[in-house]
Parts: sequence; C-alpha cells; structure tokens
Amino acid sequence: MSGVSTPLSSSSTLTGPLSEPSSPKAQKAAHNSYDTISPLTAPGTTVTGPVAYTIEALAAHHSGSVVVFDLAEQAGFGSHIAQWEESSNVKLVRAQTRAGAGLGLAGRLSEGTSADGARTTNGPITAFTTPEGLAQMIPALSALPSPSSSGRLVIQVAAITPTPTLELTPTLAPAARAIASLGSDFTVLISSTAQEAADFAAISYSLSSHVVHIFDHSGATRETGKSTFPEVVSAELPGVAPFDYTGNSDAGVVLVLLNGPLAALARLLASHTPGLGVISVRSPRPWNAEALRGVLPESVKKVHVVEEVPNGSGSGPLFGDVLTSGLSGVTVRGHRIPSKQSEAFHNSINAFAEFVAGITSLPSGLTEAAKYKSLSFLSTPASASLTHLPQVTTHTFLTQGGPIAARLLSTYDALGSSQGTVISRLVLTPSNDEHLSKAPVSGIASLERQVDCLTIVDPSLLASHNTFNLVKNGAPVLVLASGGAPEVASRLPRVAVEDIRARDIRVYTFDAENAAAEIGGSNSDPSLLQTALAHLVLLRIYLGAVATPGAVQTLASRIYGDVVAGVSNRIVCDTAWAGLAGVEIPTLEPLAEDATPPKKLAAFAFNALTLDDSAYDGRPTPVTPTLGSWAEAAKRLMFREAFTPAAPAPAEATHATNPALRPDLAEERFLVTCTVNKRLTPLTYDRNVFHLEFDTAGTGLKYAIGEALGVHGWNDEKEVLEFCEWYGVDPKSAITLPVPGQPSQTHTRTVFHALQQQVDLFGRPPKSFYGALAEHAKSRDDAMALRFIAAPEGSATFKKLSEGDTVTFADVLHQFPSARPPLGELAMLIGEIKPRHYSIASAQSAVGDRVDLLVVTVDWVTPSGTPRYGQCTRYLAGLTAGQKVTVSIKPSVMKLPPDDMQPIIMAGLGTGAAPFRAFIQHRALLVSQGKPVGPLVYYFGSRHRSQEYLYGEELEAYIADGIITHAGLAFSRDTKKKVYIQHKMREDSETLGKMLAGPDKGVFYLCGPTWPVPDVYEALIDSLVRFGGKSQEEAAQYLEDLKEEERYVLEVY
Repeated sequence: MSGVSTPLSSSSTLTGPLSEPSSPKAQKAAHNSYDTISPLTAPGTTVTGPVAYTIEALAAHHSGSVVVFDLAEQAGFGSHIAQWEESSNVKLVRAQTRAGAGLGLAGRLSEGTSADGARTTNGPITAFTTPEGLAQMIPALSALPSPSSSGRLVIQVAAITPTPTLELTPTLAPAARAIASLGSDFTVLISSTAQEAADFAAISYSLSSHVVHIFDHSGATRETGKSTFPEVVSAELPGVAPFDYTGNSDAGVVLVLLNGPLAALARLLASHTPGLGVISVRSPRPWNAEALRGVLPESVKKVHVVEEVPNGSGSGPLFGDVLTSGLSGVTVRGHRIPSKQSEAFHNSINAFAEFVAGITSLPSGLTEAAKYKSLSFLSTPASASLTHLPQVTTHTFLTQGGPIAARLLSTYDALGSSQGTVISRLVLTPSNDEHLSKAPVSGIASLERQVDCLTIVDPSLLASHNTFNLVKNGAPVLVLASGGAPEVASRLPRVAVEDIRARDIRVYTFDAENAAAEIGGSNSDPSLLQTALAHLVLLRIYLGAVATPGAVQTLASRIYGDVVAGVSNRIVCDTAWAGLAGVEIPTLEPLAEDATPPKKLAAFAFNALTLDDSAYDGRPTPVTPTLGSWAEAAKRLMFREAFTPAAPAPAEATHATNPALRPDLAEERFLVTCTVNKRLTPLTYDRNVFHLEFDTAGTGLKYAIGEALGVHGWNDEKEVLEFCEWYGVDPKSAITLPVPGQPSQTHTRTVFHALQQQVDLFGRPPKSFYGALAEHAKSRDDAMALRFIAAPEGSATFKKLSEGDTVTFADVLHQFPSARPPLGELAMLIGEIKPRHYSIASAQSAVGDRVDLLVVTVDWVTPSGTPRYGQCTRYLAGLTAGQKVTVSIKPSVMKLPPDDMQPIIMAGLGTGAAPFRAFIQHRALLVSQGKPVGPLVYYFGSRHRSQEYLYGEELEAYIADGIITHAGLAFSRDTKKKVYIQHKMREDSETLGKMLAGPDKGVFYLCGPTWPVPDVYEALIDSLVRFGGKSQEEAAQYLEDLKEEERYVLEVY
C-alpha cells in the first residue's frame, strides 16, 4: 500500500476557487499574522490575528491608563499593551488580584495621582482581568464615583477559568453572580464570537456609563481568523440590542442564555431545529424587561433559562431576571449547568445537542445538515522546525476569500507529557452560514472522533497519547516522521492498531526533514522548506481524489510563487508528491491470557495557554531588549553567574574561550593583534589592496591551509555617533539585548558599543524590514510607502533601493523619519553584524604564531553620488599596529592534496591569490626540509603588473628557486589585446592535460570572481581533449568526477 497508488480520500472536501494570496511568502505571513494589529490600525481594516490583541489595541488608544491584573496576564491577556505604552500615550499599571482589588480603581477615579490626573482626561481607566478577578473586585466597585466624561471605568474581562481538574473553560458562572450585584451606573456587555468581542470592546469606549465587557478568551478571542478592526463612535449602544433572537418567528420553545460560547452553540442548533428559538442576553445589566418581551415571538409557550452555575445547587441570577420580566402566557423553567457538565458541553456540540433535545423535546437536525471540515495538528516543543505548519495551512484558506471561512485555535496541554502538547484545530466552514462560521471551534471540532484530517507533527505522541481517537471513521492521518512507513507502523501501540483497523482509519507518512535536506541548498531555510513540503503533502491529502501532481503544483505556485524557500516550485512539488507513503497496518495476534494489559494512552486536555516556558523541554523563555542605565550592567557584573554565564567552548576547542570575546557568538573566538597593515598597490591606483598580519601568540588559534578567517568588524565610529545624535539616544546609556541563539540570556553594553560592534546598522535591509518598520510609522504616508515596498507590487522599488541606491538600514530610517521603533526593538529588527570571511594568505606551518590576510577595499558611488564602503574592509583598512581584533576560523574547500607529490595547479585572480600564497609557503617549507614534492603551477591575473602584481617579489623568488615550476601571469591591461588566465592556460594545454588526466592525479584550484569560470572550464576541457585522450563528453564527465574527488576545486565569489 502506498500513498501514490491508493486513493487518498473517499470523502468530500470543503474547497473554493483558488486565488492569489496576499503574500507570496506564506510562512512569513502566517508567522506574523497578528503583528499588524496596533493602536494605529485603521477602523475597517481586515486583520487575521487574535481579537484579544484588537481589544488591547483599543484599550491602549482610547484609555488614559490601563490597569492589567495578574490573572489577566496569566491568561495571556494584556501582554502586548506594554509595547504600545509610549506610542499611544497610555499609562500602564500592573496590579495584583486580591480581596478589595477594586479599591485601587475606585481611588484612581476618585482622586488620581498627580501622574494619573492628566492621563484620565485622555480617556477612561481600563482594567484587564478574568471572571475570578472580577468577583474579587465587585464589593469595592460600589464605591466608584458616578461616571463622567473625565472619570469612567471600563473592565475588559477575559472569560477563562480553571476547573477543579485544572482544565481551562470559558464558563460564565463566576462572572454571572458578580455582575448581578452591579449598580445602575454599570453597563454589562457579553460577547460570544470574535467579531462581536471586537465590536463590543469598541462600544465600551463609546458609552457614558461604567462598562464591564466579558468575552470568550478560551476560544473566540484567541482564534486566528478574519475580523474587522472596529471603530469607536459616540453613541449609546450603537448597533447593539440587549437581546438577540435566533430561530423561526413561529417557534414554540425558546432557550435563554447569557451570550457566551454556549449561546453560540445554541444559535447553531436553533438554525437546524424547527420550532426552537434562542435568545442571547448580550447586555444583562441594566436589565431591560421590555426589550426581552419585544424579541420574544408571540407563538412561544415555553421558555427554558439555561445558565452555568458553580455547583448544582441554587439558581443563577438570569432565571430570576427572566421570571420577573412579565412574560404572560409563557412557562418559564430554569436549568442549571454545573461546572463538570458545562465543560463537556463546551467541548462537544453533540453533548450539548442531547441536553437541549432532552429539555425541549425537539431533536436537532444539525448532524445531517451542517457542512464543515476540521483539520487538527498535534505537536510538541520538540517539533520546532514545523511549528508554523498549522498557521501556514490556515493562511492558505484565509487568503482564498469566497465561500470558505477559516479559523484556527491552538490549545495546550502542559500536564499530559513532560514537554507539553500543542493541539491546533483548523475549522473550515461555508462563509455564508452565519451561525456555523461563528460557532466555537472547541464545540464543533471536538477532540472525540470529530476530526476530518489529523496531522501528527511529533511522532513521539503515537506512543503516549490516544491520537487516533480524535478522528472520524475512515479519516486520513498524516504522520510526519523519519524512517519511512515501516518505522511508523512499528511505533503504533496495540490500542492504536486496534482502533485504526476497527474504524478503517487511513495512515500516511512523510519525512519532511530528509526531503528538505535532499533538495535544499546552502541558501535554503530548512525550517521553511520542511514546512512547505509538509504543507503541500497535507493539502494533497485534504483535496483527496481531485489532487493530481499538476493540481498540487498549480496550488503551490499560487501560494509560494516560483520558488519555495529557495528551491524551485517544481522540485518541491515533485518531492512532496513522491515522498508521501501509506502505512501498512500490522495484523495483531491475540493477547495471551497472562499477557500484560496494553498501556493506557493519555487523552488530550486544555490546561495551559502557552508552552513558552523553561519548564518544557528545557527551552528558555525569550527576553526582550531594554534600554536602561549603567545599573543594568552593574547587576551583570555583581551577579554574573545568573545573568551572563559563559558560553561553553566547542568540544574540539584546545583552550578556554575568553567569554569577553563576543559572548553572543557560538563559534570559537580569538583575540589577535594587528602587527602589519601594508598597502600593496600604489597610492595613485584606484584599488586599495592591502596586506595584514596578526599576531596569534598565546591565543590558541590554529588554522589549516586554505581555511578562512572570520573577522568581526565594527561600524564606523563617526557614523555611529551621528546616528545616535539624530535618533535621539545617548550613546553612553546602557542597552540590554538578547544573546542570539540563547534567547533566555542577555548581555548589556553601551548603546555606542552595541551599534558599533553588534547591530548591522549600515548593512542592507531585506524586504521584510520595510514591512516590520511600517508598523512603527506614525505618518500615514510613511506607513503606506513602507508597506508598498514590502509587498510583491513593490519589488521594482525594492530592487532600485537595494541594488541601485544600495541603501542601508540607517538610510531607510532617515528616509521615513516617522518610523522610529524603540532602540532595543530596532536592534532586533536589524540583526547582527555577520563576520566577513577572508581566505588566509599564510601557512601556519611556515609562519608560526601569525595569520596573514590579503584584502581589497570595497567602495563605490551610488547613482545619487553618495560614496559607499564595505563595512568590514573599511574596518580592516583602518587598523593600526597594536589594535586588537576578534576573529574566528571557518573551514574551506581549499585543501592541500593528501600526497605531497601530486601536481598542484592554482589559478588566482586579484585577492584570490591569498590561499595560494599559503600553498606555496607550505611547499617551500617542505623543500627546505629536503622532502620531495610534486610540481606547482601558478596562474595569476590582474590588470597591471606595475600596480597589482600581488606578492610579486615573493613569487619571483619562488620561481627562481624552483618552488613554482611554472607561472602563467596575465595582466589584462598591459597589452593592446587583453590577456586573461584562460589564455595562459590554453598555452599550457599539454601540461595541464597530462597533469590532470595522468597517473600523478593533479589537482586544480580556482579562487576569485565567478566571471572567468566558464572560460577556465573550457580551457581545461580543451586540454583534456587534446592531450588527455578524451572526447568532449568524456572530458566534461571527467571534470565532474574530479569535483567528487576534490581534485577540481572552485572558491569563487
């Protein structure tokens, strides 16, 4: 059985017409889907991030101060507002939840501190909390002064509550009793869907009363899906009625519920149940009995008030409100839902439908009528390379538009395993089904045999969790694992095998890591490529019978463009198609009577809002950059073990690494001393080629012939100070930055040192920088221009800026002055100065404790006349004797042949002569020791012998001594007809052909720019054909074989 030959789906899929995505970089768009939400987001903008961030943005923009209680932050609500504090002019206050917590709010409204006084005039005070926190502050809220234009309180309540079993639920039970005791100065709003939560949050800032807004933070406001950023208008309850009726106008039975997730499920049931109506109470305070009577159909005979209560005894306040509303000719009955039953209803619409059918005697037709699909993903922190697969898949459907509505909800189980589990559910519904497209994801995408397609991202879950119990009968399951189908089959526990066979579940596997390694190049991002491959495999399975190689490639082109993570679209699609395999499920032998019972597999639970904690899998908690005073550095000096533990030295290190040498870098580092900086070309010559020597004594630096030296260069001091003055930062102040590769570690240095030695301020910005910078632009024109450059439509502009004007990060900031991120965030957006690598121009065996470089200064003039300089060559050109430089060693393909008797043919252009100087020095050493060596042929090319014959005196001496057996020197500008090294090589065709094709196994090396490679290749082919006894085709294949044997080595740039 294989995935290629077996039909992938016998069931229908929910699909719509494909359209161009909003961005060709699907992964990046998915990763940053909510980064576009901020206090400056324009009303009416369609956003795809969690609505919780919209609520935070509204609070930041329309409040004078925001009080974030600890329970809210623990629930993941209020964590983003700190980054907007300065830009939105809102004061952020953090507070603890305890008895009388509301007294602080009352005090702020009544008096206000001197710091707060001016802030409250800018808007109301907003408090972020949870139902438990609201209950704690209710007694103190009676002391609030009456609302006024200069003093008003808005409480945004994230409805998420832990149960006795530590599972998280959106139950309204704790909040219902609390709001019942609120006075007439309060308006209470309850939202159940994502868009409704955004709209009600906006309405909170348009009312004249105190407001409590309760929203579903267990699901609705954490979903990834489309919503519209709302507008705050001045009106009383604009567009909102206290009660919302759903159902037929002639319904005989009506359910009344507070407008939470259960109300959304009830509305969905009513839309498929004749005779049933639902009234959702959206504003229970102040209670409006007349409005309730107005929405109740005249045909109604029975009203069932359904409300969640902390325990099974006693009625909630809603029943009393409805009962006293004067509903004549109607029987009103109350139904209490205790916490355990409430939890079951929130997690399964089928369970809730049975309950509703039981109390109303009206069976639901939802199961037969509802059309939706549920795709789920199971992962752990260990599956980091495929972390964004759910978001990328969701983005595919979000950008389709048309008939499909897509919503993604991720829940976390921190207790089911040592590293925690992530359960991501993607629900696809018809966008024209008002109730189905807004129903709670956890209710309609139950984890009890309701999943249409399951992807297991971390195969270790097969052995520990009851993964297959999630899917419907006959559903496909994709396991992303290495080892192939037999390996996956061997991992299946007995319980899983029995379930798969009994319910005809189809299991497939794909090795994303190995597939990405096979087709990825040096410039490919392995994580992005693995995600793209897994994404296309999943779409193939989802599309089922309509999936063909051509259809998948067309889909990939529309999602990713012609290139997927640096690899051709066609290659990625072919790899994804060929790599999918079906898993043959083994036949089980009956268990012996005395056999150990099969291990019980764990179920999945929702008991955490994130796994981004060091408690899971030993992963560090990321830290954010901060700008501060010298005290930050002092703390790290006094408590260095806690703040700056030394990075471990590599296993192969021969000495202890000095932790002061760039502790943010993983590779082994050395501090060397510049002893010689000598210009090799005349001062009148337009190219500054210079020779450097560094003393390595006592550093432990060892290098092999042909290796490269990584130089950690600095930015120009004058330019850094000028930027600090323009940006308005004190270069002597301290900045704390996360250590790259060690996100829980930080290091503190002055702003000047960070910008000079670490932040690539004068490097070239990628396209993504423009998009990220747009979020900080205060000018609408700047924001629009930056977003245009970052978009596909701005490719021509980006190319002109990058390749024509060669703008730097600093230039872009100057060009768009209203975009000024905080310096710490700017440093993270820009990134690190990368070490520049230069071929070492010395053999340590010959020179001892010394390392030499051959460097040419890189400079040019832009079309506008602005001079530009290569960052590192400029730094190296300015070195003086005695100056310290941080360096590292990088291996290279330029290695000496294993046999000293093998002929060596070297071709170097300009500074490409550097590694060959090392080769020659080593051969000269061997000769001086009386050891036999093979012939050494050297080709060198530059423009003028008198000006750019690099190391000419040394070379002439080596030629005279016979170290260099033959030299082909090509100075292209010294003769009327330009002569290049390939011409010299053709003159020596016989020598080259016999050396390369003969028994001595000669080795050819080329170092320098890429442009002569084709001509050099043809010269070698010609020598092999004329004097190596080969045909044209045989010669070409022979050179390919030499590459594999490392006898035809190119290092070009």
